[in-house]
Amino acid sequence: MSAVGNLYIISAPSGAGKTSLVKALLEQDKHICVSVSHTTRPMRPGEVNGQDYNFVTQTVFSQLVENQQMLEHATVFGNAYGTSRTWVEEAIAAGKDVILEIDWQGRDQVLKLVPDAVAITILPPSKAALQQRLAGRGTDSDEVIAKRMAEAESEISQYPHSHYLLINDDFAATLQDLATIFASERLKTPRQRQKHQQLLAHLLPNGG
Repeated sequence: MSAVGNLYIISAPSGAGKTSLVKALLEQDKHICVSVSHTTRPMRPGEVNGQDYNFVTQTVFSQLVENQQMLEHATVFGNAYGTSRTWVEEAIAAGKDVILEIDWQGRDQVLKLVPDAVAITILPPSKAALQQRLAGRGTDSDEVIAKRMAEAESEISQYPHSHYLLINDDFAATLQDLATIFASERLKTPRQRQKHQQLLAHLLPNGG
């Protein structure tokens, strides 16, 4: 019998390297997937519906919230974003570990509904490094970078409410630490008991 998967919430200030780390983790572990959020914002050139986001109308989004089909949701700059509860539950039941890339507010919403979820915070090694990474993208104005730096302080202040804290100073080392979290969570007794049910029944008269 295959064990069910688990839900992971990864939060980080913009520029901390979360997206790059998650992408690298997915390349080396095929049992992990990332939830595709629903949003009401217009599709941008090059984006693919169902891959980048699930693009829906405000009416559809409101219905999903009303029917309690969202694990978390928020409105950012007039556009709604949220995580499908049904999709996440189906993926976990199929044995996948699911990652939600959301901020600390979304994390807290999810933890109330799914107390067994594992929350991970990724932080930069310094404010200077964070600013350098944001500027290095070459996509944001100085004004936007300043705004992201201000938002980063709020995100960073919420790290005590996560289960794991990673400092992304060295990318390869941080990626290994992230992979280790997933590996260790899979080895916990409840998941191992479910995965090796037949073996335990054979080893012990009462199945352990």
